[in-house]
Amino acid sequence: MADEMVRKAQQFINGAYGGKLGIDRIPETGVTGWPMMFALTRALQYELGITSLSDTFGPTTLSTLTSKYPALNSGTVPSQNFAKIIQSALYCKGYDGGDIDGTYNSRVVASITKLKQNMGVDFVYPGGNLVPKVFKGLLNMDAYVTVNGGTETIRAVQRWLNGQYVNRRDFFIIPADGNHSRDVAKSMLFAVQYEIGMADGTANGVFGPGTQSGLKSHTVATGDSGPWVQLFSAGMVLNQRPVAFTSTFTSALASAVSAFQSFVKLPVTGTGNFSTWASLLVSYGDQSRKGEACDGVTRITPDRAAALKAEGIKYVGRYLTNPTGGQPFEKAIQEGELQTIAQNGLRCFPIYQTFGRDAADFNYIAGRTAGQAAVNAALDHGFKAGTRIFFAVDFDALDQDITSSVLPHFKGIQDAIADDGNRYAIGVYGPRNVCTRVAEAGHSTASFVSDMSSGFSGNFGYPLPTDWAYDQIVTRWVGSGSGAIEIDNNIASGRDSGQGSFNPPRAMKPDVRLDSSVITAMMTDVGKYMESLGYPLDGGTRSYQHWKCFQSTVVDHDEVITNLSNKYNMRKALIQTSAYWEMRHIEPLDEAAWEAVILAYNTTGQFIRDTSTGIAKQRAVTLVGAWNHCLSKGYVTGRPILDVSKDADKYSIWKKAYDDEEFALTSVAMIHMWDIDGKPGGDDDSAAMRSPRLNYNDLEIYDILRRYQGPDEPAFTEAKKRMGLYYVMEKYNSISRHS
Repeated sequence: MADEMVRKAQQFINGAYGGKLGIDRIPETGVTGWPMMFALTRALQYELGITSLSDTFGPTTLSTLTSKYPALNSGTVPSQNFAKIIQSALYCKGYDGGDIDGTYNSRVVASITKLKQNMGVDFVYPGGNLVPKVFKGLLNMDAYVTVNGGTETIRAVQRWLNGQYVNRRDFFIIPADGNHSRDVAKSMLFAVQYEIGMADGTANGVFGPGTQSGLKSHTVATGDSGPWVQLFSAGMVLNQRPVAFTSTFTSALASAVSAFQSFVKLPVTGTGNFSTWASLLVSYGDQSRKGEACDGVTRITPDRAAALKAEGIKYVGRYLTNPTGGQPFEKAIQEGELQTIAQNGLRCFPIYQTFGRDAADFNYIAGRTAGQAAVNAALDHGFKAGTRIFFAVDFDALDQDITSSVLPHFKGIQDAIADDGNRYAIGVYGPRNVCTRVAEAGHSTASFVSDMSSGFSGNFGYPLPTDWAYDQIVTRWVGSGSGAIEIDNNIASGRDSGQGSFNPPRAMKPDVRLDSSVITAMMTDVGKYMESLGYPLDGGTRSYQHWKCFQSTVVDHDEVITNLSNKYNMRKALIQTSAYWEMRHIEPLDEAAWEAVILAYNTTGQFIRDTSTGIAKQRAVTLVGAWNHCLSKGYVTGRPILDVSKDADKYSIWKKAYDDEEFALTSVAMIHMWDIDGKPGGDDDSAAMRSPRLNYNDLEIYDILRRYQGPDEPAFTEAKKRMGLYYVMEKYNSISRHS
């Protein structure tokens, strides 16, 4: 909501500094925000005589302010503009700044006094003077009153930390808004280091060896009191445990500590020992712990299985696929590996991860694709119904990323799993905030927490999710010789136990004709997937309904597609997906263009426009290039080499793709072969791929589907959508070849 005094503050900045002196003009909206705070910071720096202006209230700004004006008040504020900066900042923070008239008046004094009370530093800095660290806290977007569902208990912790440690050199005022955060978590580490006795410059807010050593000599227990108990109870409060913020270790606190220790799978002592301190302060906790679970990217051999068992490991996380096929080469479950795991008394929980390294890789369509691909891979490996698959979010997802990208992604996974009959359960791998929010949205049933990434925004300042199954805390080597293996060691809660026995893995077989029993279900699932992308079953404004496209590109010519698959060693789904997708995109304008091309050639003998034609929407230049290439390679015989410069040659092959559905489908395979070989001399001069094979990885499948459409957008975006369709097609082809 706009505030007239904030608007006046913006007008002051624009009038006094805007568009010059390194300070950009800001919109006069009456709404505060970071641009306004940055402008105020730059204005302050200018008034201080700093020549290199910055958005950051950093060491130079603080030291210059401290040396020149250690206590600002009506007698020391140096100029009217200086006072107006203070008055403007107060309004932007929600306090009364007076009339923005350039005076440090009684209203400003009252507001500064109130601000310091809200921060918790009023006993350290009494009265209405504005001191440098409070000024720094004034020029940011931190709140010092409870907001966004914050609690008064957490706010009490925040205010205490501010008041207790603000005079230390590297401790700066943190929010007092009742919400845990990254800054609050780091301030707790500073506070611990100060209580240990670390000097300014040594204390750094990092949970390093010195901090850990100091904590080991500061166990707190029932009957203890003082700042160490206050810090410990603060840690409990910030981890959302039901305790009071207190300086006395009571029996009630001891009981809550026991419950916390049980929850995070620590030995239950009811005392604040080192391991408990560690779990309260950093996401990975005490890394000397040995968990009962692990995950890794290395094949489990009998010797490695023995080494894991000797370490107390019971549960092993392994990846369902290696999306790129590159290093680490043993990332995915290897042939016979699950049997080795089972024979050695271990259990396996599957992990599915593709390319998810930033928010752009997560959306509903990608989730639908991941869900079906994971089901297919789990069935291939032999995972039984009821297994929980952990889908990975392996990047530092901010809260807004979770809302806009991760949650829609997991809704897509959930829909894909539901369309498969909920054969498998859904787990989530990721930072704490990701796991918690995905679970709260109802998209997962257990969390595998990437707590080893303690610096992730989604871990720093968030409690361990209530539904955690595995807690990843450290990477270490175990075993020796042929049994040596590097693992991520995980604490196990017992919520998930993986699988200890498996169905026989599905052998890699060539495709066969579709089993008649799967066709109806296949058509339904393809239709559902396309509906999820916004393509109605009735075709909408496009020319053909779903059933017609499915019939023409999957069912009617199944024998042709099967023979092409077997001859060229490519999955049927590659042909089905490209053809079906293109036919679903035929529009009345396309058909009108085809008729115009035919009419023009019949009347003038000229091929007037190379428009994509037929059920697979193929251009003449692409058809000529693909067939000529395949003829030259000996992939096909019996057709003449055509000249792409001759209208008659282009029209003849274009018209055949228009008239003959079998030829169009065969041409899909020819274009794929050309694409795989690198389209030498073509309009998409891509690098050659591995020779055709039935076990292409995700990246290769994506590339083949993308190359069919072309070298530019929307081919790249559309290929991601085609991937989901591919996995639905492949699901039923796989059922058929294994029936």
